[in-house]
Amino acid sequence: MDALRSAIQPITHNLPGPIRDLGESIIGDTCYKTLLLDVDLENTACLKLAISKALGIGIVGASSVVKVPQIVKLVRSQSADGVSFLSYLLETSSYLISLAYNVRNAFPFSTYGETALVLGQNVIITVLVLNYSGRASMAALFVAALASSIVTLFSESILDMQKLRYLQAGAGALGVASKVPQILAIWQQGGTGQLSAYTVFNYLLGSLTRIFTTLQEVDDKLILYGFVAGFALNLVLALQMVYYWNAPSAKAKGKQKEAPVQAASSSATTTATPKKGPTTRRRG
Repeated sequence: MDALRSAIQPITHNLPGPIRDLGESIIGDTCYKTLLLDVDLENTACLKLAISKALGIGIVGASSVVKVPQIVKLVRSQSADGVSFLSYLLETSSYLISLAYNVRNAFPFSTYGETALVLGQNVIITVLVLNYSGRASMAALFVAALASSIVTLFSESILDMQKLRYLQAGAGALGVASKVPQILAIWQQGGTGQLSAYTVFNYLLGSLTRIFTTLQEVDDKLILYGFVAGFALNLVLALQMVYYWNAPSAKAKGKQKEAPVQAASSSATTTATPKKGPTTRRRG
């Protein structure tokens, strides 16, 4: 430890001012001094806090693109096959309530930042699913309802904190419920369709990591229980993704069923057509 300390301290004691200020703002003055200046890695409280902050920042960074593969997959296929509108509607509602609850409680951004980023991507996916399902008018209605909800949830004069706390309890249930339609859609269709594996597995890892960061930084059981339940259902989705990995989509199955029918129809037509025999000419 002494050798490590003597090697690191010349660097940590001479960090540029902006980097030092950033470090202190993330883990606090006490833990910054303990971990970086004193290089005391035996302080478990500060070490856990630093790990939690690093994981939280990592999740926020990854969440900026976590659903981009899903968006790209929808746009390229021009199909909403395998993607549940109800699932995204419930998840978007849950995320919006949770975002307002975290912001108004002034929790650290590293503990909820991905909520805002994923919320924006969810809105895009929901609009695409509605459009590709032939319900473009509902997409406009969805956006209008979303705007109205944002004004209501973030306004203290319209919605007080006690009522918002009740909504947060409901948001946890919504977040859990949002996974059920997607799980059922995969089970009923016998495949994952246009559902992105990248998104599913990143959600699984993200929800597991959020359990750790919440335990370390946020003393709020409502948020913790929501992440625990969300992880359980994300695990089910991930297992479905593995099970149906090579399963054909619904459209592909339809084409596979049509092919034998078309072949049989063609064969029947050929059999039913009388063959013309050779013609003989009369000699006069």
